[in-house]
Amino acid sequence: MEHLHIFTAGLTAVILFIFGLQNFSKEVETLAGEKFRKTLAKATNIPIVGLLIGAVVTAIIQSSSATSVIAIGLVNAGVLSFKNSIGIVFGSNIGTTVTAQLVAFKLTAFAPVLIVAGFFLSLLHSRYSIFGKSIFYFGFVFFSLNLISSSLQPLQNDPVLIGYLIQPQNPLYAILLGCIFTALVQSSSVTTGLAIIFTQQGLMGVENAIPLIMGANIGTSATALIAIFNMDIAAKKTALSHLLFNIGGVLVFLPLFLLFGDHVNRLGTSPAIVLANFHMAFNVLTGLLFIMFINPFARFIDLLLGQGKMDFERLVIPVVEREDSYENTKDAMDRNIVPLLGFLQENYSLVTLSIESNYRNVFDASSKRIDYLNFIHGEYLGYFSSVLTTVTDERESREMLKTITLYDYLFQIHDSIEDLFSTKRVIDKQYIELGSDLILIVRKISSQTLELFDEINKALQENVRPNLSSRVRDLREEMDDANRDLLKLLANSEREDAGILSNFVTFSRRLSDKLVNFATLAVSEELAREQVP
Repeated sequence: MEHLHIFTAGLTAVILFIFGLQNFSKEVETLAGEKFRKTLAKATNIPIVGLLIGAVVTAIIQSSSATSVIAIGLVNAGVLSFKNSIGIVFGSNIGTTVTAQLVAFKLTAFAPVLIVAGFFLSLLHSRYSIFGKSIFYFGFVFFSLNLISSSLQPLQNDPVLIGYLIQPQNPLYAILLGCIFTALVQSSSVTTGLAIIFTQQGLMGVENAIPLIMGANIGTSATALIAIFNMDIAAKKTALSHLLFNIGGVLVFLPLFLLFGDHVNRLGTSPAIVLANFHMAFNVLTGLLFIMFINPFARFIDLLLGQGKMDFERLVIPVVEREDSYENTKDAMDRNIVPLLGFLQENYSLVTLSIESNYRNVFDASSKRIDYLNFIHGEYLGYFSSVLTTVTDERESREMLKTITLYDYLFQIHDSIEDLFSTKRVIDKQYIELGSDLILIVRKISSQTLELFDEINKALQENVRPNLSSRVRDLREEMDDANRDLLKLLANSEREDAGILSNFVTFSRRLSDKLVNFATLAVSEELAREQVP
């Protein structure tokens, strides 16, 4: 009965630890927002920089799984290259060693202070109150570790259990156990923290704990592998590199541990500190070793999965270099307008196809492209601030503002397409099935809207004034007819699909207006440029 009580108390404390760790990670990600993701995206071509970024970010959010999943997402979005992501993945393991060090040196005693400080800070009506929850959960993580330690303390009097855990066991079994447990709890920090507490309590020998935390490194790759479904080949390569890196680290250092395991006690003054220092040394040395051979490692991943192709071509992410002149910057902006409009047209085509059909792959492709363009929008907002620094006189200022306005219209078009996609989300969420008559309405409106896109694209590429009046008139007549048909159907309570499609028509009208406004401004911009001597 006593052992059952200890098991229940220990399990409860472990659950609280996992809960605290997950929420702390979420709070820090929420605080950082887009800046957090952009920090990862700024990893340069120097692999060691990616390693340091991965280590620092993971040390802050206390989750190597979160860091690797975000890196995979950025690769999937085309923001980060596969090769640059490898350094971040390598560094993520190093960042997890912070938790082990804090536990080993018993700095968790400050946990109650952090919990109280975080709680009261979150209650204040101040700009600093946003940090309250993060501080609270950070303290909660280590408070739960203290609970684990105290709940397991009675086991120190159990000679049978101590004898079993202290006795050297097969390291392969310990690696497998660490791998499986970490995959289940989705955090290597949990496994490492428990191993260190066991050694502090005298319940486990260092010889058994070291293979356990080696296995934890492999288990933490499970989250990344789960995240790659429906992603590009480059993202799958990043996830595979995470797994092979962790397995490779174990294969390299396990023989060394078996040969020189008797000397690990030189790493610290107590078993817990020895384990924490080994954990840090293992991850740092593994990261540095693989960084040295990053090129052959990347080629090996390419050999396994092939070069592959992205599911859609990524747009050029604009950057203003210090030496760029106004003319170079303006030319670059003008060149990027047509590809961006073409990308929007493809997005619209996929979104309307997803409304017409129930194909999951079309819906997923639409969602991914819209998310990607939201990212591009954010990049352009920062870019616009930079391009204004290249302006030198009033004429250039007027030209640049007109070009920025063109981009503003393009992103307004994107907003309307996203509104249309929200119609599809509602259809799926409420399990609404469109009738064949409404599918026909969607098809007619989308067909004419795509023709409007084509006309504008053609005019921009050929530098001619588009003849939109007849197309716009036909499209608006089609939408007016659709609204009249929908009004009749709205009187029928059984046709819940009619109400949803009325939103589609409204959003389609807004989209067509924005397309016309964009085309009008784009043409006047071209004519003005031709008149400049």
